[in-house]
Amino acid sequence: MYRAKVYVTYKDSILDPQAEAITTALHQLDFPELTQLTCGKYFELVLDTTREKAALAVEQMCQKLLANVNMESYRYELIAA
Repeated sequence: MYRAKVYVTYKDSILDPQAEAITTALHQLDFPELTQLTCGKYFELVLDTTREKAALAVEQMCQKLLANVNMESYRYELIAA
């Protein structure tokens, strides 16, 4: 059994309006040291299979649903559960 931690964020070339709004708000709250902020999505999945099959399944899940591969990049880690 494996736990997959999946992180999805916008690619560098894509404008992230939510991150821009949060950055502006934090600057207004007197955090001038903030220079960059990225927003994203986080998923935690538990898969009852081998490590190889878990990696393949997570890769397919990201490609098909969890990430919009045109605009977002993703990374994941597999941890034995």
